[in-house]
Amino acid sequence: MTEPTATSPVLDLPEGVEVTGELKPGYEEILSRQALELIATLHRELEPRRQERLAARAEVVRAVSDGADLDFLPETAHIREDDSWRVGEHAPGLVDRRVEMTGPTDRKMTINAMNSGARVWLADQEDANTPMWANVVEGPLNLRDAIAGTISFTSPEGKEYALSTTDQAQLPTIVMRPRGWHLDEKHITVDGQRTSGGLVDFALSMCASAQLQIDAGKGPYFYLPKMEHHLEARIWNDAFNIAQDALGIPRGTIRATCLIETYPAAFQMEEILYELKEHSAGLNAGRWDYLFSIIKTYRTRGEDFVLPDRNAVTMTAPMMRAYTELLVRTCHKRGAHAIGGMAAFIPSKDEEINAAAFDKVRGDKQREANDGFDGSWVAHPGMVETCLEVFDAVLGDKPNQVDNTRADVDVSAADLLAVKNTPGEVTEEGLRGNIEVGIRYLAVWLTGRGAVGINNLMEDAATAEISRSQVWQWIHNGVTLADTGETVTRELVQRLMDEVVAELPGDAADYREATGLFAEMALSEDYADFLTVPAYEAMP
Repeated sequence: MTEPTATSPVLDLPEGVEVTGELKPGYEEILSRQALELIATLHRELEPRRQERLAARAEVVRAVSDGADLDFLPETAHIREDDSWRVGEHAPGLVDRRVEMTGPTDRKMTINAMNSGARVWLADQEDANTPMWANVVEGPLNLRDAIAGTISFTSPEGKEYALSTTDQAQLPTIVMRPRGWHLDEKHITVDGQRTSGGLVDFALSMCASAQLQIDAGKGPYFYLPKMEHHLEARIWNDAFNIAQDALGIPRGTIRATCLIETYPAAFQMEEILYELKEHSAGLNAGRWDYLFSIIKTYRTRGEDFVLPDRNAVTMTAPMMRAYTELLVRTCHKRGAHAIGGMAAFIPSKDEEINAAAFDKVRGDKQREANDGFDGSWVAHPGMVETCLEVFDAVLGDKPNQVDNTRADVDVSAADLLAVKNTPGEVTEEGLRGNIEVGIRYLAVWLTGRGAVGINNLMEDAATAEISRSQVWQWIHNGVTLADTGETVTRELVQRLMDEVVAELPGDAADYREATGLFAEMALSEDYADFLTVPAYEAMP
């Protein structure tokens, strides 16, 4: 453990547990003996299964590379065909979810999100955050203070931030998103092994806030990211039961909404709901990571699975319509909420840009509400009212539209796999855009910030993942740019990278590490499953 200073706390460590991150005053309240014991229990019970499932992911990619296609699982057909089962009743604070605000868990953002007027706040310890040690510990600390009504913040400029009310019934319900199964936590080890980043986030949140949330009339709720198989959901369900038993909380108190943001998970939506049983709260259409996963899974399968420019892929593309309609149908068939995707636009000082952005957000949310979604995401408090107005017009006095079972929907595996029917072209403009956004995002990510405003969009890690993955795929499939006629090669990408970095604001040295990391991911012969894994190792 880091040597304590005169003011740093000393932790009460369980046997076999080590903490190597810097300890600041107040950290001991989150890194409590109870929390560290829960982390140790979860690690010892579940780590072998986590590793097994991560290895199984690689097998799926190998099978696809050899010519197999994703499909609905024959061994779980009985779950899909059994019309009798439902998820648990909607939990307190999760009945009406018509607008959900997303954002990282820093202190200022926590206050702004709680004052946003949204029904739910996705408090993000994942893609809109970074796993910098301070964020890992201070995120749960900020959430605890928000639930307790004691949170405040003064900016370096002297501006003060505080909750508009301490009545939790009037504030958004907090739903925390932990890290995915693929990410480790290098600052907390158990028996000499790194722990699961997601289980660390979960355990710290549970021990700091679960009882406070229950006392406030709500509960400990979570968004579960990047799962690729229903057996990964089973591990989470077991983690929930272990934690509830350890803390003396009735089983079923925890609720989880799962992001369907990987290609394999789209074929296992019902099974994922089923595995979480009474802990299920619904599914979310994580559109940006879904596109990243399509590229990752089918990256070697030729032009039938090459997507056009990232900004050209809309939710009206046939494969995306199949994905979202199946999600709504699946959720409502089982009594669960279906939550729509992110509106990444952020308000601008340019009135023309602002008007166009609000029109796009309104149209996007109208499509979702009319398709049967029960709510949707926005990335900025300024977009909450627009989303709310759209869903109010469709829902009226109803808290949701789970009773709209969308029995008209019949989606096949072929519909989900119809990538080649996506309209759009691959252009130099799109290639440059991927390079710019990827490098600019990474430069900020490495400093500890995971939500970055770029070109009037709030970008998170999914953007960087799509950007570098498209570049890799275009190179390895010899794609021809529609606007210049050039073939995408490593040499072309390197030249464009040099040109893009030269035009970025600030000094080129500010982007050196980010440029090197982007080049490593986009230009290498082998494809890295996640950009954030090597980036985490590069992070202090």
